[in-house]
Amino acid sequence: MLLRTVLAATVLCSIAVAQQQSNYPPNMPEARVETYKSVEGTDLKIWIFEPEGHKASDGRPAIVFFFGGGWRRGTPGQFRHQAKHLAARGMVAMAADYRVLDRHGVKGHKCVQDAKSAIRWARANAKRLGIDPNRLAAGGGSAGGHLAASTATLPDHDDPSGDKSISSKPDALALFNPGMVLASVPGKFELDKEQIASRAERAGVEPESISPYHHVKSGFPPAIIFHGKADTTVLYSTAELFTKKVRSVGSRCELVGYEGEIHGFFNYGRGDGSAYTDTVRRMDEFFVSLGWLEPSVSNKRSD
Repeated sequence: MLLRTVLAATVLCSIAVAQQQSNYPPNMPEARVETYKSVEGTDLKIWIFEPEGHKASDGRPAIVFFFGGGWRRGTPGQFRHQAKHLAARGMVAMAADYRVLDRHGVKGHKCVQDAKSAIRWARANAKRLGIDPNRLAAGGGSAGGHLAASTATLPDHDDPSGDKSISSKPDALALFNPGMVLASVPGKFELDKEQIASRAERAGVEPESISPYHHVKSGFPPAIIFHGKADTTVLYSTAELFTKKVRSVGSRCELVGYEGEIHGFFNYGRGDGSAYTDTVRRMDEFFVSLGWLEPSVSNKRSD
């Protein structure tokens, strides 16, 4: 009887988490909300999680998270718990909305435009937001990971009305099973004609123009990538390929692979919660290594 009760409670908790992560617009009472961009009749919001007692004069490191959903759907609520963690640790963490196919009828390249706009908005408003414009990270999962990496790599797909004098390139990346290789890499990653056509249709442009791997160059920001080795949606081999490319230009890129884990393994409330906990811990340690955060009590004890 007790086992059935525990199992039922676990199932109900998982359902509640899944509903929270799919709700749109999200309910995140811990954050305050601003509009970072108005485009084609849509006000795009950004949810801002701040450390306790945060002031505009603080100049804290910050991160902008982008949700996953294949450029079709999704909710900024996906990264609510990661954002809460980083805010509690001293960063200003933001979760950005962007246009998607199901709600706005847009293709992938418009999603990239919005992601670049969100980074530019955060940097342009750094003084008011109390953040350091030179310690601004981008993060995201799946399609959101692609968008975060796109802000660091793609030379094109800027919003035509955006201020290109303000850099959309982040200073660090935290990526969760991201889509990084969207076009063929001869001899290393081959797509057939049908796959290329499908990606072009979803992106609205030639896949190579929107593929982060194909635009990696010197000066790529330090990055950490979390990826399930059993992921069949975004193959682990593409994360390995991307990591090797970034390292070849002299930049730091850490790839943390998880045996047996599939796409979306990192999400809060997934499974027994161990993957979420581990990825958040490692993300925290990554920002500590950059000097953006002080070591946590647990890290100090393990030194």
